[in-house]
Amino acid sequence: MNVVYRQAPSPMHNERISETSPNMKAENSQELMRANAVLDAVLDYSEAQGWRGFDKHDALNSPFLWTFCGWSRVTRLLAVQAVMRSPVNLRPVLATPRTFNPKGLALFMRGLLDRYALDGDQGHLVRLRTLLGQLDAMAVVTPSGGRAWGYQYPWQDLGFFAPRGTPNAVVTAFVCEALLAAHRQLGEPELLSRVEAAIPFFLGDLQHLKDEPEELCLSYMPLPMSMRVLDVSILVASVLAQFARQSNQPQWLEPARRLACYVVRRQTDYHAWFYTDPPGDSPIRHDNYHTGFILDALSSYMDASGDRQWQPQYDAGLAFYAEHLFEPSGAPRWMSDRAYPYDIHGAAQGMLTFSRHMDTHGGLARRIAGWALDEMYNPEGRFYHQRMRWYTKKFTQLRWCNAWMVRALAAFAQGIHREVD
Repeated sequence: MNVVYRQAPSPMHNERISETSPNMKAENSQELMRANAVLDAVLDYSEAQGWRGFDKHDALNSPFLWTFCGWSRVTRLLAVQAVMRSPVNLRPVLATPRTFNPKGLALFMRGLLDRYALDGDQGHLVRLRTLLGQLDAMAVVTPSGGRAWGYQYPWQDLGFFAPRGTPNAVVTAFVCEALLAAHRQLGEPELLSRVEAAIPFFLGDLQHLKDEPEELCLSYMPLPMSMRVLDVSILVASVLAQFARQSNQPQWLEPARRLACYVVRRQTDYHAWFYTDPPGDSPIRHDNYHTGFILDALSSYMDASGDRQWQPQYDAGLAFYAEHLFEPSGAPRWMSDRAYPYDIHGAAQGMLTFSRHMDTHGGLARRIAGWALDEMYNPEGRFYHQRMRWYTKKFTQLRWCNAWMVRALAAFAQGIHREVD
């Protein structure tokens, strides 16, 4: 593959905002007010939907498509891709139901926790407990006796077919991240117990696609599959390291270290990560939000474990992410060698990642947020899906659009608040 490198969009990617700027506090206060106002509107809209919505890969939830296309891998894949790539939302016409998405519920929980940390409004916790109850209701018991979560639709991808509700490592990791964050903030032991119940799923039900003294790679789902998806192992590493610290159970640090090591060692010599190992197993190359997943999970692993041996790899990966996966305007590139579509998920992920680095990447975080709010927000309280070269997909997928932007706006508000203080 030929990787296309572009000049860094702007020195503001690594700018440090002057503490002596006379307008900085006023501008920060305005940004904080705007972020919180939109965040509250998006939460209101999402709650009005019952926290249910359409999703990116949910085409086979349509009774019509399942009846006529559910009989083979090729027809299922064509149905999913056709609905996913359509410039208009075909799901209402196809009678596709709106469903809960466990990952989306977890993202809403994280946003509510950050919002609560800023203003102390108990209403955020009321919403959070509603979401937590729904997650409890959706958990499945796996063969190992673990608890896990999966998507509420049949999913045909290039490398696998997952029936509705199949336990999923990424979904379960995001749910566990939300539970761990809630435990840190609220201190309730039962939140930690829910995470502990997922560990047998991670280490017992998922295939060990690579298992060596220094490296461990886990499968995406407990299905026959050989595709090694890099963000899976680092996301589980992050969960295990955080759980080890918060539960005072250090035995989970060793598998966490091996999982992280496997992913870090797949970083290229130009500091990027492919989606799969080997790269040829997927057409996805150095894409936006999976790069952010890896960076955020590696940062969480290092913070929780105290193991900072991979800080140089993290710093170099962060620089690659900033320089090659965002436009000067803040629009999120689809991949390092492809601009369109600009996807709201990429904007949300960039806001999340760079809001942790407001001292060095605050300018970039602000440009991404500004682009998302100016170009992709509908005042009804929802975000659009994608900006194509010639048009915008102005429909909303609740998890993909609103849940991710709730998580991102809340983290961005936290970053601004730290500066205001």
